[in-house]
Amino acid sequence: MQDALNWAVLGTGVIANEMAQALQKMGKSLYAVGNRTHEKAVSFAEKYGVSKVYDTIDDMFFDEDVDIIYITSPHNTHYAFMKQALMYGKHLLVEKSITLNSRELDDMIALAKEKKLVLAEAMTIWHMPIYKKLWDIVQSGELGKVQIITMNFGSFKEYDMSNRFFNMDLAGGAMLDIGVYALSIVRSFLDEQPDEIVSQWKPSPTGSDEQATILLKNAQGQMATVALSMHSKQPKRAMISLEKGYIEIMEYPRADKAVIVDAESGVQTEITAGDTADALYYEMQDMEQAVKSGDASAMQLAYSKDVMEIMTKLRKDWGMKYPGEAW
Repeated sequence: MQDALNWAVLGTGVIANEMAQALQKMGKSLYAVGNRTHEKAVSFAEKYGVSKVYDTIDDMFFDEDVDIIYITSPHNTHYAFMKQALMYGKHLLVEKSITLNSRELDDMIALAKEKKLVLAEAMTIWHMPIYKKLWDIVQSGELGKVQIITMNFGSFKEYDMSNRFFNMDLAGGAMLDIGVYALSIVRSFLDEQPDEIVSQWKPSPTGSDEQATILLKNAQGQMATVALSMHSKQPKRAMISLEKGYIEIMEYPRADKAVIVDAESGVQTEITAGDTADALYYEMQDMEQAVKSGDASAMQLAYSKDVMEIMTKLRKDWGMKYPGEAW
């Protein structure tokens, strides 16, 4: 693999802009952009000095000079785009949630393996330095065993039923948009996948999941609680309780600090690492390293698979299926 990898981005929204800026921090430029609306792609290319704008999205998959594609389109479009991209030999970083359900993800994992390509979910939590530091602390055993994790994530979104937060045709709802972050934290700090999962949910007027509470437990007795809402503000707060203390993380999707509280003394120790503003920079650095080295372990696809299994089970329990979805 060549040293200079060419990135293309599918989509021109907020994440695509952050991705282009992250590449600039890496000392390189985005190679190509594609979007359903060609004019938006042209404007995006002018803004970031992008070399190539595709007339159609399919042209991105056919371009032999593209090494990695970052897919930033709505969740429900991912599967079809991923399948085409992998068939044409592109490494993929796909915005969360990586697919709608486990069947789709399992299909794509198998295809990526067959084609010997790196497939990864663009989950900031896997790449923020603070989490790499905290996982090392927890795995060292100095705080004892993880006992229970408490997660909150709530946004107040106005009842505009045409926007992506509630629109079933765009795979709207709390689970795939914000629940994926909370469950990714949970999975990364548990020793194994939860096998007991119960929940309650409240549908929005469109039938999307507006609000949910989830209880999880694994075979080792480690537990987690998750509270999600799309129509009620909550802090983005994670609390990992261990035998000898607890870890508290605020604004956890792109956290750069955490507080460890000693169970006996109550002494608080602040841990810092990385910078919130560089979230996509860390993500893309790890992706490039995975492609160049052939070691994709830092991309944590196994965790993404576990989280997708939890989310799929929950939506099946609720009977919340998207239009045209096959699970």
